[in-house]
Amino acid sequence: MAAVDETLLDDLGLVVAVRAPVERVVSLVPSLTESIAASAPGLLVGATNWCTHPGDLDVTRVRGTKNPDLEAVLRLAPDLVVANAEENREPDLAALRAAGLAVWVTAPTTVPAALDSLDRLLRLGCGLGRPSWLEEAAAVWREPFRETAGQPRRRAVIPIWRRPWMAVGRDTFTGDVLARLGVDNVLAGHAERYPRVTIADLPSHDLVVLPDEPYAFSPEDGPESFDAPAACVSGRHLTWYGPSLAEAPSVLRDQLAAAP
Repeated sequence: MAAVDETLLDDLGLVVAVRAPVERVVSLVPSLTESIAASAPGLLVGATNWCTHPGDLDVTRVRGTKNPDLEAVLRLAPDLVVANAEENREPDLAALRAAGLAVWVTAPTTVPAALDSLDRLLRLGCGLGRPSWLEEAAAVWREPFRETAGQPRRRAVIPIWRRPWMAVGRDTFTGDVLARLGVDNVLAGHAERYPRVTIADLPSHDLVVLPDEPYAFSPEDGPESFDAPAACVSGRHLTWYGPSLAEAPSVLRDQLAAAP
């Protein structure tokens, strides 16, 4: 019988009774799907319909992050299900636990926390070695932003949806990524993490950051609604924590600099 480690804790501090060795994983989070696929090809047996990276991923699809097909997950008999406190619904995760599955939940709100969370999930949860891409990501995020006369800090609004307008608020991974690139979220002190907003009532800002997910903002859909310059950026590099973190600083700096 496989050994069960009762001492492992996920990001929520919950015990995850992982049976070693872990040979079958279902991921309910696109960024974690990419992380595991890049670290151990063949370990994943299931992922959501929204898991787009890597592009050649050939696994059973288990519907969406907010409405996973729980019966399909159970039929896959995974050794571990990986999820995120923000992207997945607790009732779904509780149902998987009640069915006897080990569920590991991530919940980072900063870049350092994301790097640590990924390290723990891959090494302790999945029983893998520390991947090279994680070392590369840690290295590129060590250098802090240095404000200069030619490169001052900026104050930004970061919409994530329209109709209704919603934006990034307090304590988010996205806000921390931008802060480390010299862009301060003007709604970082808001009581909500993703508040509904009215454009006319937004705090003073000199930049609008428009990611292409979850809403697909683009140069033709979004910038026209604001008076401030807008930067259309990669949502994967701004909001995902995984292999994309290794190239995120350079990609996002270029996209932010392109704002008129």
